[in-house]
Amino acid sequence: MKMPTKVNVLLIGGGAREHALAVGISRSNHLGKLFATDMGNPGIAEIADPIDVPVLGKELYRLVQFCDRESIDLIVIGPEDPLADGWADTLSKRADGSPRLVFGPGAKGAQLEADKGYAKQMMKAASIPTAEGRVFSHYEHAEEYLKTRDEIFVIKATGLAKGKGVIVPKTNEDGIKAVHEMIEKRAFGDAGKQVLLEEKLNGTEVSVLALLDGHNILVLPPCQDHKRLSDGDAGPNTGGMGAFCPAETIDDRTMQQIESEVLVPIADVLRRDEIDFKGVLYAGIMLTPAGPKVLEFNVRFGDPECQPLITRLESDLIELLWATASGNLDNVDVKFSTKYSVCLVLASKGYPESPETGFDITGIEDAQEMDDVEVFHAGTKSINGNFVTAGGRVLSVCGLGDTMELARERAYEAASKIHFEGMQLRSDIALNAPVHS
Repeated sequence: MKMPTKVNVLLIGGGAREHALAVGISRSNHLGKLFATDMGNPGIAEIADPIDVPVLGKELYRLVQFCDRESIDLIVIGPEDPLADGWADTLSKRADGSPRLVFGPGAKGAQLEADKGYAKQMMKAASIPTAEGRVFSHYEHAEEYLKTRDEIFVIKATGLAKGKGVIVPKTNEDGIKAVHEMIEKRAFGDAGKQVLLEEKLNGTEVSVLALLDGHNILVLPPCQDHKRLSDGDAGPNTGGMGAFCPAETIDDRTMQQIESEVLVPIADVLRRDEIDFKGVLYAGIMLTPAGPKVLEFNVRFGDPECQPLITRLESDLIELLWATASGNLDNVDVKFSTKYSVCLVLASKGYPESPETGFDITGIEDAQEMDDVEVFHAGTKSINGNFVTAGGRVLSVCGLGDTMELARERAYEAASKIHFEGMQLRSDIALNAPVHS
């Protein structure tokens, strides 16, 4: 499908990831109008137009009608939930049955993230290196299994748990408690009605994101995120407290190995199963002494990995999204800045268990005025022109620099200008990140 001179875009989602995408889209020479479903995000509201229909899974026909009326050419779905619920399938057809481009896989492709048990089956079918694991639906069976094992297992909710459904226990007794919390007490809702008990892998975790257009694979610069709440990778797992890009933890040889042993095989299996996957495939990789192994797949840009990626992107984002959604990635040249990007997440007091919100935020404008700094809104809202906290992860602050150290200094200097009560911020994001000479 040929891209029009001006492209009208609908962006679905309202976090820092979507704010970053909105910024990238707004800078495209091909943009006609940008509409967004979540104008509660003040950053998105500054650069996008609102829609005038409800955004409900049960009433997606209204969104289809809106897209027809406003001549939407491209729909970009940011979060995992609407992808898992099949929004891409519905929105990819106009009311008259003709096609519309959607960046994001349909429900079948989204199962790679929405169901970790299914993802394990797919990895085994493709002979992809991954941790050994077993899925349990009954607490008693999982308890019995863990009691017979000496090694420690990672406990994962198989469904979507906003990046928090992973427990790394110190003992299998702690693992049994975690399984009980998930299956019996529904600590993560229905996401934990089944659990995956997985071999614990040791090494360095990295994020490898690639664009798939149904035929071609475009590997993006690798990222590394920090999932634990506190310095030194202490505290509970979160949706992510920071990231940096490029992650030179991965050398060229390892990157080629990941492409040939992970990305190409999973793309082949998707095609074999007639799953037309057009969007982001995100592989969480553990670099083990035995080589890279897949921890999990996601089917959308990571948050916060998306933010440093977008700040480094020099190519036209609409061209890239269009090429992915239309199956033409082989005709696109992608260019990223040679600069490094470091992203810091500023989180609310009590995050991730019980975030406290409603506190005034100051200093965003001062940080944003700095050179080579971008501030993306996540859990904020605007009240009478003032920003207040409205979620667990509040802001993402990205700094660019000619070296990782300079990017890091810039990000932390910008973050130091921002204040709200109880603000949580790790001080070791990208600290001692490997750099290849």
